Amino acid sequence: MVDFTLGEDLEALRLSVREFANDVVAPVIGDYYERHAFPYDIVRQMGKMGLFGLPFPEQHGGMGGDYFALCVALEELARVDSSVAVTLEAGISLGAMPIYRFGTDEQRAQWLPRLVSGEALASFGLTEPGAGSDAGGTQTRAVLDETAGEWVINGSKAFITNSGTDITALVTVTAVTGVNPDGSKELSAIIVPNGTPGFTVQPGYSKVGWCASDTHELNFDDVRVPAANLLGERGRGYAQFLRILDEGRVAFAALGVGLAQGCVDESVAYAKQRRAFGKAIGEYQAIQFKLADMEARAHTARLAYYDAASRLVNGRDFKRQAAIAKLQASDAAVTNAREATQVHGGYGFMNETPVARMWRDAKILEIGEGTSEVQRMIISRSLGL
Repeated sequence: MVDFTLGEDLEALRLSVREFANDVVAPVIGDYYERHAFPYDIVRQMGKMGLFGLPFPEQHGGMGGDYFALCVALEELARVDSSVAVTLEAGISLGAMPIYRFGTDEQRAQWLPRLVSGEALASFGLTEPGAGSDAGGTQTRAVLDETAGEWVINGSKAFITNSGTDITALVTVTAVTGVNPDGSKELSAIIVPNGTPGFTVQPGYSKVGWCASDTHELNFDDVRVPAANLLGERGRGYAQFLRILDEGRVAFAALGVGLAQGCVDESVAYAKQRRAFGKAIGEYQAIQFKLADMEARAHTARLAYYDAASRLVNGRDFKRQAAIAKLQASDAAVTNAREATQVHGGYGFMNETPVARMWRDAKILEIGEGTSEVQRMIISRSLGL
C-alpha cells in the first residue's frame, strides 16, 4: 500500500516551520522585500531552529535528517515567502551540500560546522554571463601554479545566490582547468573564500522578484587559492554539479509547491471575505472553479516532489522524477500566482499584498536550476529520444 502521509517526525517539522513562517516571517517580510534588504534576523532564527542542518549528519553539526525533511521545510516557508525559502534552499543544496558530498575530511571540518548551523552561508558559482544551462560554455579559467601550489582563477559568474551577504563565507566556483582527451573543456570545482584578494562581489541586482534574497555578479582577477581548495577530483566538476543540480531540483520543486499552495491559501481567505453584488465572491462558481483548479495543481505537484524526494533518500534513480517535479511545480506556481492575482482584482496588483509578491517571485522558478526547457530535455532523453 502506498501512503502519501508524512510520518510523525516530518509532520512535527512541518507544523513547526509553518508556525515560524506565519508568526515570524509573515509579519515582517513585506518590509524587507520592498527595501530589497536581506533578512538577517530571520536567517539567524532559522539557524537556531536547525533548518540549515536538516539533511546533514549529526557528526557535522547537522540534524541527522534527509532531503525529504528539507523539502517539507521549504514548502512551508515558501507558502509565506520565497526569498526566505530560496535563501535556505541555496544555502543547503548549492552551498553546503557540494562540500559535504565531495569535500575532503579537512574541507568538511573547516566549513561545514558554520554552514550547517546557519552562522555562515556558501554560494555556488556555475552560471556566467554567457553560460547558463550550457555549462560547457564556461569561460572562467583556473591555472595551477605548481611552484606556488596555488590555483590562479580569472573570470566572472552571474546571478549567484547568497554570494554577498555579511555572513557569506565562500563560493564554490566551476572553472576550466584544462582540456579533456576528446577536446572538450576539463571543468573542476574550486573553493574560494570570501575576502580573497582579486575576488570582487559586485552590487546586488535589481530583480523582479526574490527581492529579499541576495544575488550578485562575481568577478575573479588573478585570484589565488591553495591547490588544496580543489573540491573533489580534478576534471569532475561538471559531473559533480550535475548531481548537485538534480538534488536541487527536488528542493526547488518543493519551493514551487509552497508558492502554489500559498496562492491557494491567500485566495481562499480573500474569496470568503470579499463581497460583490451582495455576497462573498467565493460563493460564485467562477471563483470556486478557479480555486479548485489551483488546489489541484498544487496537490499534483506536491505528489511529484514527494516521489522524487522519496527516491533520492532511498538511493534510487531520481533524475527523471526530479525534472518532472521541477517542471510541474514551477508551472503550478506561475499559473496559480496569475490566478491568485486575478481573484484579488485590483488589490492583487498592489505590492503590499502577499499574492503580488508571489506573482513577482513565481517566474524565476521556470528559469533557475535548469529552465523548463532543460527539464523537458532531461525527461525526453530518459524516454530514449
